[in-house]
Amino acid sequence: MVGISGTGEHSFEEYNKLALDLEKQELDSPGGIASPHVYGQLLAIYLLQNDLPNAKFLWKRIPENVKQANPEIGNVWAVGQKLWNRDFPGVYLCLEQEWPEHLVSIMNVIQDATKTRAVQLVAKAYSSIGVDDTASFLGMSSNQVVKVVSSYGWSVDSSSKMILPKRPDSPKEQPTSSEEQLAKLTDFVSFLEN
Repeated sequence: MVGISGTGEHSFEEYNKLALDLEKQELDSPGGIASPHVYGQLLAIYLLQNDLPNAKFLWKRIPENVKQANPEIGNVWAVGQKLWNRDFPGVYLCLEQEWPEHLVSIMNVIQDATKTRAVQLVAKAYSSIGVDDTASFLGMSSNQVVKVVSSYGWSVDSSSKMILPKRPDSPKEQPTSSEEQLAKLTDFVSFLEN
């Protein structure tokens, strides 16, 4: 059985390759029932990939007796449920527990990836947000969050306890000529008529 132990850092590419291997192991398992390690790691990697639909389908097909005998699988799914509901404080709370060796590195990367996604979400969605709310999104103390957001170039107003996120640079669209727009519109109307 191929897996990633709890030691060392791994790239997303390695986790993607591992996911493919784990999917194959699940398909090739006798009776269609994989080992708890396979289910646990695959479920965690789906969460890491932010592939919540596949995580949910995997959870549903894991036999009930495997879930009951291996509570760490249910704990991984608890993280998935919090991610599904975008309950960032709940995600961090679920991630704080002790994880078995075959899951610890993946769960640590999920925590880092969740913080990165939360930073991106805050930057896109807010022009100003309270320090405490940002700390909740990022799963850290208010003092820590001020240091972290400052490293992103965000402004912090200490008197009002507000953070002013720096908007992410949006990719510039290539200007479209009026002739190109007319051609696209003609193609679209032609498509609708046929």
